[in-house]
Amino acid sequence: METYLLGHTAELIRRLPEPGEYAAVILSSDELEGSPPVPGTETVLHHTVPAKDVSVCKAEVRRDCLCGTVLTPRKTKEGRDIAFSYLITERRLVLCDDCGAVRSAAKRLAEEKRWQENGPGRFLYEILELLVIKDLHRLEDMEDRLGQLEDSVLAGSLDNFSTSLTKMRKETTAWFRYYSQLGDMVCELEENQLSFFTDNECRFFRMLEKRLGRLKDESQLLREYCLQVRELFQSEVDIRQNKIMKILTVVTTLCLPLSLVAGWYGMNFSNMPELGWRYGYLAVIAASLVIVALCIFVMKKKKFL
Repeated sequence: METYLLGHTAELIRRLPEPGEYAAVILSSDELEGSPPVPGTETVLHHTVPAKDVSVCKAEVRRDCLCGTVLTPRKTKEGRDIAFSYLITERRLVLCDDCGAVRSAAKRLAEEKRWQENGPGRFLYEILELLVIKDLHRLEDMEDRLGQLEDSVLAGSLDNFSTSLTKMRKETTAWFRYYSQLGDMVCELEENQLSFFTDNECRFFRMLEKRLGRLKDESQLLREYCLQVRELFQSEVDIRQNKIMKILTVVTTLCLPLSLVAGWYGMNFSNMPELGWRYGYLAVIAASLVIVALCIFVMKKKKFL
């Protein structure tokens, strides 16, 4: 368990906070399930959701506390989901984190000695701000990867395209859902129904909500870009199929007259003079060549070839 004393800076302390002090406490799921002694949260700590059970971004207003969860599409280097839960009272902020992302963010805030208000709202805002500070670059990277997929389609390289595009589509959808849920959560915090936050903290949440709205719009554009790339891919597939059908049509057109000649002379009637003619075989060959040449001439003139 880590405890940060909140004042003009976030200071890591080795003791439990006094009842009148503003503090942020970071726990793991195992520590939370052990009912740790966190002064000021004795009657509401059970509302905190273990980090291992987090599945969405949300905020819930209780009678004497505000709690919620945050789940991001990002993962740690070990492949674990970056997720945590939180609980806010008038003077306490309890964070449940198993992946280490919140602990790293809190340590960074303490080292940078950022100015803090005497309340948990500003500290939670700073944590959320650090979560999304590099998201625009991640969205730009996704846009670059979509651009590479588009270039590969235009270059005629369609191998494994569906797998790559499906992965990108799921990724953009996850980011869009994340910003939608996180925006709703921050909006709930901004409403300040329990009057835990100062006007300045509400202003910071309002700024964060607008930023999340812009990121949500960017993710929506990426979703639309995925659809455009998929339509381009389908167009290229249709063009290839049309070329194949065109070749098959030309071959069929050339073979139909020859099939007619073969069927005609395959009847073997006794009164067919060409069957007993010395040069009948050569004449059929010559007629077939003339027919093929005439068909090719007509197709080129009609710009079928």
